[in-house]
Amino acid sequence: MSAPRKNKRDKSGKYLYAVMAGSEERNYGPIGVEGSHVYSMPVGGVAAIVSDLGNGKIRPERRNLAAHRDVLNRLMRDSTVLPISFGVIGDSRQAVQNILAMNKESLTFQLHRLANKVEMGLHVTWDVPNIFEYFVLTHPELRAARDRIMGARGEPAHDEKLQLGHLFERILNEDREVFMGKVEECLSAHCSEIKRNPCRDLLEVMNLACLINRGEQGAFESGVLQAAGLFDNNFSFDYNGPWAPHNFVDVDLNLSRESMESIVSR
Repeated sequence: MSAPRKNKRDKSGKYLYAVMAGSEERNYGPIGVEGSHVYSMPVGGVAAIVSDLGNGKIRPERRNLAAHRDVLNRLMRDSTVLPISFGVIGDSRQAVQNILAMNKESLTFQLHRLANKVEMGLHVTWDVPNIFEYFVLTHPELRAARDRIMGARGEPAHDEKLQLGHLFERILNEDREVFMGKVEECLSAHCSEIKRNPCRDLLEVMNLACLINRGEQGAFESGVLQAAGLFDNNFSFDYNGPWAPHNFVDVDLNLSRESMESIVSR
């Protein structure tokens, strides 16, 4: 691939997609947000993957989100990438190069740690019509409390409802902890790392990000099937990927104008 020519656009905003290892500039073509040309900007063995952004703004529209994701998927075909979240913009070429230079050691370490690895996601949910009623049926402690509070004459007091809600929440989280332990035990042989992400609603049992070796998706899927076999039909398993390892990148590239100006002035 040919390197992009340096011109006045070097002073324009740079929309960032990822960081990779590399010492040569590469041009990936017009595959970026708003049809922009994507290319690499190397500094000392690490390279930011960017495209030019004239107005310094990018809207989180579906087509832009999809373009950002597609660029990462293209880079992942044959390279290890440190993905950057949607919407990160550097003020100029020099500003991005300064950030790369200052974070070279951390970026190199992360690229080594994540070499030839990708991320898989696993979501497990309770597949029941009413989660509270399901827990009442399956947990005698909660059922006894519900009957005592809701079976009394008159409307239950506000404090009693809160007490019942807290009991439900405690039992829910205790079950999540037990179930996550069972699933992680099945997946541990197939994953380099497993990260627990917060559950997004009451029906979600777990939301796991799993770091696996590239090319071992089949083994991971076998682990998921093994884990699913430990649960009954009240649980639903859904895995997805492979993705760039967003959940396992520890380097925080702050590319705001204020931070850039402070770095450049040092």
